[in-house]
Amino acid sequence: MSQLDLARLQFAMTSIYHFLFVPVTIGLSLLTALLQTAWYRGGRAEYLRLTRFFGTLLVINIAVGVVTGLVQEFQFGMDWSGYARTVGDVFGAPLAMEGLAAFFLESTFLGLWIFGWDKLSKRVHLATIWAVAAGSALSALFIMAANSWMQHPVGYAIDPSTGRPQLNDVWALFINPVFLRGYLHVVLAALITGSMVMLAISAWHLRNDLRDDRADADADAEGDPHTTKGSGSAFRLSARLSLLVLVPALLFAMLVGSELGVTEGKYQPMKIAAAEAQWETCQPCSFSLFQIGGGNNDQTPTQILEIPHLLSLLATNHWNGKVLGLNEVNSQYQQQYGPGDYVPNVFIQYWAMRVMAYLAVLALLLGLWGLWLLRRKRLAHSRWFLNAAVWAVPMPFLINTAGWLLTENGRQPWIVQGLQLTKDGVSSSVSTTEVAISIVAFFLLYAALTVVAAVLMTRHARKSTDPTEQDDQPAPELTY
Repeated sequence: MSQLDLARLQFAMTSIYHFLFVPVTIGLSLLTALLQTAWYRGGRAEYLRLTRFFGTLLVINIAVGVVTGLVQEFQFGMDWSGYARTVGDVFGAPLAMEGLAAFFLESTFLGLWIFGWDKLSKRVHLATIWAVAAGSALSALFIMAANSWMQHPVGYAIDPSTGRPQLNDVWALFINPVFLRGYLHVVLAALITGSMVMLAISAWHLRNDLRDDRADADADAEGDPHTTKGSGSAFRLSARLSLLVLVPALLFAMLVGSELGVTEGKYQPMKIAAAEAQWETCQPCSFSLFQIGGGNNDQTPTQILEIPHLLSLLATNHWNGKVLGLNEVNSQYQQQYGPGDYVPNVFIQYWAMRVMAYLAVLALLLGLWGLWLLRRKRLAHSRWFLNAAVWAVPMPFLINTAGWLLTENGRQPWIVQGLQLTKDGVSSSVSTTEVAISIVAFFLLYAALTVVAAVLMTRHARKSTDPTEQDDQPAPELTY
């Protein structure tokens, strides 16, 4: 593999790993804030115990996520100095805003929330967790502004003396149409992730309580004293909250994702054509549910299942909309940018799109099933649903990963659409061997972090929220 291949592999590895934690932070911080708000307004002890329970998971997740995020910063200087040198005058602005504003806001108020239980008033302490949620969302805002600029560069001018882009309108970064839809899509994805994590943990405890209830029933029948003690009352509340957030977030995410596809079809037609493996221009266009072939070396897919007109609707919002094919867009780019192959990896695009979409539909069906059971007051007693909810916990992470593959792979071979090719962004002073060694080092580091995070989060997630003397004395000194 070349230096470029290894650099891309390393960045993909570290980015995907880091993004496993980002949506959990954004989603779980908001859900924790909602739980604490419910305790603040109603005073129910169950909400307090749930706030502490999921808040601890949030803290563990943030701790690991910060470590993985730091590597991203180092990579720009290590592997991508050509990129940093060329577009740093633009890209550096939102990154600086994220570090100096959002990250410090999030970390400062997280510390106040952790250590302020018996030192801050109840109202002020509640405000700190909402500040954490706002900081995490604000952090994603600045990162998405930078990423959206790479997808559709705006607000810049080329310096005639250096030939490099310089930022001349910072507000253009935040009204970039790709950013507006992309950021909202990411926030909704984070709510989905946080909700499904909360639902899975709640379902695990409710399922265990069902076993305990059966054990108690057997003990009653045999005349033995009860030895089990469940915490289902609290986790019924968290399961309810997660479902009430999950289903609307999924519905809105599908709507926003569809509009984002229309926007990308306008500014990045190659990405949309590759996501459908559409080699020739069509009007109207069918959506392929499944096909074999159609990759970069095979422009004639077989065994295809299609939904007529659906691709036209998704890509243009019109029943008979026209979608440019890969060959036509590639010819246009060759005339505009010079000779070359501007077609991304079609196999990754095609299946990333479908993994994201199909799993999102399954998640929606699971959420609707849960709401139906909730309405019938059977949620805590449905073993089938509880098992499904527990095993569905990897689903949002697969959806998020597929979405990022779709977004970032679809921009290739550009690192900044229309301005800089990826091959021109690598560091000239770093050798292939050095990149390979760093990949191994990062892999070992991330493997260790995976073990630590998995052990800590799993161990805590299995803890009960049963009331104890310590839990019932959370804040005797809190002022109201």
